[in-house]
Amino acid sequence: MKRMEAIMQKFFSSRKLVIVIVCLIISFGLMSVSVAFRNNRNTPPLVQQFGNDIVGFADRVVAVPMNGIHHGFISINNLLNTYQENQKLKSKVDQLAQTQVKDQVLERENKQLKRQLNVGSTLTGYEKINAAVITRTPSSWASQIIINKGQAAGVKKNMPVIAGPGLIGTVAEVNKTNSKVVLISNTAENSNRFAIQIVGEASKIVNGIITSYDSQSNRIIMGNITSKAKLSKGGRVTTSGLGGIIPKGIYVGTVSKIAEDDYGLAKKVYIKPAANLNDIEVVSVAVRN
Repeated sequence: MKRMEAIMQKFFSSRKLVIVIVCLIISFGLMSVSVAFRNNRNTPPLVQQFGNDIVGFADRVVAVPMNGIHHGFISINNLLNTYQENQKLKSKVDQLAQTQVKDQVLERENKQLKRQLNVGSTLTGYEKINAAVITRTPSSWASQIIINKGQAAGVKKNMPVIAGPGLIGTVAEVNKTNSKVVLISNTAENSNRFAIQIVGEASKIVNGIITSYDSQSNRIIMGNITSKAKLSKGGRVTTSGLGGIIPKGIYVGTVSKIAEDDYGLAKKVYIKPAANLNDIEVVSVAVRN
């Protein structure tokens, strides 16, 4: 009996071994057939196709939001870079505008100083004291200015004052460090009534006095004309020195209009000032040597 049980145990253990071996053989055979079958077909089996589709779908589900987030970060980064570049460009534009304004002011000041040097060289027998306008109020714009030179610099009352190419007025009041200049455009009755002259036809001299100023046309009016010589437009007007206040030969302006009397003689002469009376920043005071 015991022998019989030993034989049965040996049989069953041998049977299990045989089954395992058979299963392995079948598995290797199926794998070989599957590989051969896949190599001979252009498309994968249905089960594999289904698996591939599932994997591809899952990849797209994950990839789409990730790509969106990635592009979003790139867009935000580009926006920040653009903003920073824009701020830098604005700063450079502001600096450029300030530089241009400063250059224009310096260029203008340089031109005015050059004009003053050229005018000074034509004042034979006179030296010049260059000065800057420090006060010109709207209420007295056409009547006076205040310059930054006074007694300490040698300025005296009644000295002629020039801006650019021509006479603009005379010194009316002198302080230690500044002076008041009365302009030729002052409409007061007793202001700047000095003697001037014009070279007429046949080189004849026509003398007269500045009697008033026409603010509408920006013209100096010459009256008290004694000579009968004919005048023409464009004639140069200078100081005559006959009044004893202003020296002779300082350029005043040019004749723009002649008002004649019934006999064809000049009774009023309108003179265009040589200097721009609305743009006075740098002046020269003429001082006798």
